[in-house]
Amino acid sequence: MDDNIEVPKYFICPISLEIMKDPVTAVSGITYDRESIEHWLYKSNNTICPVTKQPLPRDSDLTPNHTLRRLIKAWCAGNAANGIEPIPSPKPPLSRFYVINLIRDLSFPDLQMKTLQKLEALALENERNRVLMVEAGLGEGLISFIILCYEKRETNGLEEALSLFRLVRTPLGKSRGPLTENDEIIESLMWVLGCDRLHDNVVIKSQAAYALKVIIQKANPRMLESLKPDFFKNILSHIGELGNTCRKGLNSLLCVLLDACPWGRNRVWMVESGAVVDLIEVEIRSPEKKTTELVLGILYHLCSCADARAQLLSHTAGIAVVTRPILKVSSMADDRALSIIWLISKYCGTNEVVEEMLRVGTVAKLCMVMQENCAPHLKENAREILMTHSDVWNDSLSLDVSTLTR
Repeated sequence: MDDNIEVPKYFICPISLEIMKDPVTAVSGITYDRESIEHWLYKSNNTICPVTKQPLPRDSDLTPNHTLRRLIKAWCAGNAANGIEPIPSPKPPLSRFYVINLIRDLSFPDLQMKTLQKLEALALENERNRVLMVEAGLGEGLISFIILCYEKRETNGLEEALSLFRLVRTPLGKSRGPLTENDEIIESLMWVLGCDRLHDNVVIKSQAAYALKVIIQKANPRMLESLKPDFFKNILSHIGELGNTCRKGLNSLLCVLLDACPWGRNRVWMVESGAVVDLIEVEIRSPEKKTTELVLGILYHLCSCADARAQLLSHTAGIAVVTRPILKVSSMADDRALSIIWLISKYCGTNEVVEEMLRVGTVAKLCMVMQENCAPHLKENAREILMTHSDVWNDSLSLDVSTLTR
């Protein structure tokens, strides 16, 4: 484009600062290029008009500005000799009715693969399509398809369905439906994780782990209360497998365990399945911010049980693994780590344990928390732990603990 060409101001999108290809007017009265405003609303999750700062709900109408588009099109054609490219014809917005028909086609074996490919192509186009597909029931349709594969012990189309499930990101919407009350959903996804025919397919297993995380997050409390010991044993075995190959899959399964922790019986079964040792090993092998936060969150819940505390202390790296993240990862990790150490200090504070805390640097970290700009409740936890065992630690520290915590 010739630098001397002056583009009319009202042809320019306020977001992209480029000539609009498909101008649409928001409820705030401002006109934007459709691609830019949809990215602002759907992908960036903004709820205000970027120009007027007025509320702009994501589900508000974007009205095509046909008059402005004709003006832009005519101006581009008139300046073609100056290097101005013509704007393409806008693609019609995706129809909800069309998506619903595609979802229905998933129940016909002859149409399944072609339908999955069509749905994936639509989902890849833009965020607006993905939101509309979710609202049309795509998540439920994909779950039904996965259950059907489980019932038939058929893996054809599983990879495509799970990939699409991951792509749309919020496949079950905000509310619980009949599918999140069906125990067969969990059985189906556990089958995918353990399927011999998919033994080497880490991608599919990672996607299945993500789907399981979403289901557990949306599950009816009755479903979470009815989880069996074998469920936790299997999850822990897959954590070991995915921990070495796929971070996303590992974190999804850790989220599953964390969401199941509020139920006491689940915590007991996790402990009996060896979860404490497995989690410590995960943190030793692959420390990373999100993984560390999840591991510490689960360990905090489990350490409400005496058996879990005993397992943690019996591991040679147990206290060290909990101590290491303090002041190094995040405030969430600090909170969870200090809560675990507080439980150990209160219920298992033998001389041997207290000396181990000194040896691996726990006491030093607690002193640092007292001196850093940390949240008041973290300082209070650190102060209480230090004061509880100050008579032991004063003999080994050059600084009087009581002076620091006063």
